[in-house]
Amino acid sequence: MTRVLVVEDDPQLVRALVINLQARRYGVDPAPDGTTALRIAAARQPDVVLLDLGLPDMDGTDVIRALRGWTRVPILVLSARRASDEKVAALDAGADDYITKPFSMDELLARLRAAVRRTDDVPLAPETTLVMTDGFTIDLLAKKATRAGHDVRLTPTEWHLLEILVTNPGRLITQKHLLAEVWGVSQSNKTNYLRVYMAQLRRKLEADPAYPRYLITEPGMGYRFES
Repeated sequence: MTRVLVVEDDPQLVRALVINLQARRYGVDPAPDGTTALRIAAARQPDVVLLDLGLPDMDGTDVIRALRGWTRVPILVLSARRASDEKVAALDAGADDYITKPFSMDELLARLRAAVRRTDDVPLAPETTLVMTDGFTIDLLAKKATRAGHDVRLTPTEWHLLEILVTNPGRLITQKHLLAEVWGVSQSNKTNYLRVYMAQLRRKLEADPAYPRYLITEPGMGYRFES
């Protein structure tokens, strides 16, 4: 059974989350504040964490940092905070996704399923080094992309960017992280680089680059690969 730690101080929302998660056979541990959440996380070793940022005893970002000190468990932020800088701060602290309140339960469950599928902390096994979609295939070992049976020519920079995204399916990767990984920390504010290269990747891989199915933009935050 997949265990979900729900860190939220709104009793009505907690009740709705518990009912919906348990109906889908998730085990649920609720925590009304950060201190309780950290204690439960250490004792119960959850598979995924749903975390509000506005907790009564500490900021949710501090909870993320504390968890990241010892675990790679997927963390999904649920917050009413809409400012881009606050979203980016949570993601840079180590959150895997950010869902703005109010949200639909279907969207939350889809994001949760994607988070549980993550294999960040496990090296890719040989059988998982082939990423296949209905539109294209990525061979991570051969460093090759194919679309409609034909090789897709990618530059080293395009490949590096694509590799980070496809090895983190469903996970929102911040602009800052991508820039630092691909171009170096000194270029971490050059968001125009990302726009250009993501546009190139979409032209080469997406059936309709203007309405991408796989390489998704989260405005003001970053990008995700949806398989």
